[in-house]
Amino acid sequence: MAFSELKGKGHWPTLFASFLYFDFSFMVWLMLGPLAQEITADIPGGLTDGQIGTMVAVPIFAGAVLRIVLGFGVDKFGPKITALFAQTLVVGGLFYGYLFGFQSYEALLVMGAILGLAGASFAVALPQAGQWYPPHLQGVVLGIAGAGNIGVVIDFLFAPKIAELWGWQAVFGVGGFLSLIILIIYAVVAKDAPPEVYTPRPKKLSDYGRLLKDKDTWWFSLFYAISFGGFVGFAGYMKVYLINEYQSEMALFGSQFLNEENVKVVAGYFGAITIFAGAVLRPVGGYVADRIGGVKSLYLFYGAVATLAFINGMFVTDFYLAISIIFLTMASLGMANGAVFQLVPQRFGKDIGIMTGIIGASGGFGGSLLATMLGYVKGATGSYSIGFISFAGVVLIAIFGISMVKTRWRTTWGVQAGGKI
Repeated sequence: MAFSELKGKGHWPTLFASFLYFDFSFMVWLMLGPLAQEITADIPGGLTDGQIGTMVAVPIFAGAVLRIVLGFGVDKFGPKITALFAQTLVVGGLFYGYLFGFQSYEALLVMGAILGLAGASFAVALPQAGQWYPPHLQGVVLGIAGAGNIGVVIDFLFAPKIAELWGWQAVFGVGGFLSLIILIIYAVVAKDAPPEVYTPRPKKLSDYGRLLKDKDTWWFSLFYAISFGGFVGFAGYMKVYLINEYQSEMALFGSQFLNEENVKVVAGYFGAITIFAGAVLRPVGGYVADRIGGVKSLYLFYGAVATLAFINGMFVTDFYLAISIIFLTMASLGMANGAVFQLVPQRFGKDIGIMTGIIGASGGFGGSLLATMLGYVKGATGSYSIGFISFAGVVLIAIFGISMVKTRWRTTWGVQAGGKI
């Protein structure tokens, strides 16, 4: 399959609008991570390592829960109406943060819950794009729409610098303004697929129960909790991790090569580099899965993640080696995301709205657990080693799970799926 095959199929303006909507939603979803130290400095008494981890995790967790809600909205009301409603609430929350700020830890957690609506955009953007395209193009199409997670790179590149120049509240103002512009573009450009292309099948709550009884729902949820959960958990916590572990090295690098003394800004740049790898390579993961099959792709990507996470936890103390390994880890996680969602629409094509919400929620749950764990492990042991090693072990469990289901998948629903399994 070549990217050129997309020409003449589907509806590229909607694909582009879905990408933009998810991109900027993803940007504001995780903005508490790149601003963690700046915001913490304004909270009376500061925050512990565990509280910082929880602060970063709340938007991820809220996004997980709300993905199920928005997934239901997609099937009931259509992607566009669902997106317009959710994004309007996000824009309002961002402008509130800009105008009034946060004076307590509890207020931060409430804002995190509001930002979760932006993270839930995954359950809208991917179905809206995918509904326009045939099965054999789902990997690359959902990879392109899902590459909107590159939005978090924007956070790490610009949020710390904006905070340095004008204060961290200005970041919320900029985010609100950009999100409003994207909301207008989306409202004008995006279209729900017509009945001759995709027939909506509104779901009831009983349909959720039916799908939750399907064991493949839980397998896909596990796989995505590892891949997307790993990506978003590390992305949200990346700046905190880099400053805690390599502050002096980044300060030296910034003063020598970037003419930048603010280590928080330098950490944002390095975080952006590593996160960019996972974001931009998601479509590549979908493309590879279209070519060799989702199962083989997950073996490849998960194997790389487990190896790299174990090495980072056990042996790495050098700053540049650590950045290189994290870069490769995030790249592998991003490609694994694309591979998982090459398989999902082939297995659950008639329930893609609900399934995107359920499986996307599992990714959010995984990410919130990872960010929280990293914070508490650091606070309890003074190191992140146990966190990385534990994550590597969980990835190995996922690899074992793939071995358990691959034959059944290929000999049952995979026979009629329309794409490679």
